[in-house]
Amino acid sequence: MVTAAHTPAAQPTDPDAEHLQLTTLRGWRRFVQTTPQVPDLLDDARLATLTAGQRLAYDEARLSHHAQLVVIATATIRRVTLEGRRLTYLNRRAETGRCGLIVSGPARTGKTTAIIQMAKTLEVIHRQRHPHNGGDIPVVYITAPPAATGRMIAVEFARFLGIPLLRRSNITEVMEAVCGVCIDARTSLIVVDEIHNISLTTRNGAEVSDTLKYFAERIPATFAYAGINVERNGLLSGTRGEQIAGRFGMVPTGPFPLGPDWTALVGALEASLRLHHHTPGTLAELDRYLHQRTAGMIGSLLRLIRSAAVQAVIDTTEAISRASLDAIGVDIAAETSRRKRR
Repeated sequence: MVTAAHTPAAQPTDPDAEHLQLTTLRGWRRFVQTTPQVPDLLDDARLATLTAGQRLAYDEARLSHHAQLVVIATATIRRVTLEGRRLTYLNRRAETGRCGLIVSGPARTGKTTAIIQMAKTLEVIHRQRHPHNGGDIPVVYITAPPAATGRMIAVEFARFLGIPLLRRSNITEVMEAVCGVCIDARTSLIVVDEIHNISLTTRNGAEVSDTLKYFAERIPATFAYAGINVERNGLLSGTRGEQIAGRFGMVPTGPFPLGPDWTALVGALEASLRLHHHTPGTLAELDRYLHQRTAGMIGSLLRLIRSAAVQAVIDTTEAISRASLDAIGVDIAAETSRRKRR
């Protein structure tokens, strides 16, 4: 069963906030506080009364909606969220040996979506439990840069937290500042995405691992990583890898098999469409075709349906069909898989 994931709605106050990144505190807070509004679909009589400017605004709102669509609470998102909640409770009073979580799988299988939805849920819970602690930073979210060094990772933490750094600041000073802010701000979850950029078989990778381990020992928080096929990319290699494997559990992600869950996912996405001439059930009946087009990858499915919905508004057909889907290309990986299946 899949459902739309919901969190309390709030409107951004910064008109430029949509351009903020999740890897900054302002961008993350906007993400947590905002639930995209689903526009109402007007009937023909109401449409006829709109001025040209009003119709443009109406279509722009639908285009924006279709470019994102709702977040569907898949089995993976629910499992990752449950694991994250459980671990934060287990770690809340742990002095050492805190447990962590790794979300690992092929590209386009929803790893980042799952882990940021988990983090968003935990921050909302924290805000509900501590409504008067507006200065808290319960979640820190960073991505691991390619060929990262320990200092680069520490600087990513500092950048998220808004800690001003001097060019001459050494790694020890940066790490101490990060730990101090996280402890004072009651950080309880630290998410490191793109963790596959770190390989313990390299000197830099080993240095990054040691930096993260130091943070994990100093900051009383749960650490969660997400990356592509982490178990095959060197993060669990050697002595350091054994330490990670001994403390972290793993939630694997993968393509959806063709079956009830896939059909329910397609149906949930179709139900979120705001198109005037679309026949409900059209996409659900095309579930096998959509599976072949996307190889069961949720990332490819979202791109295909979003693109088709945006195109339907732009060209005024206001409907998605097999023909319109055929005319839209998706990512190279999905198209390559499609050609091999022919």
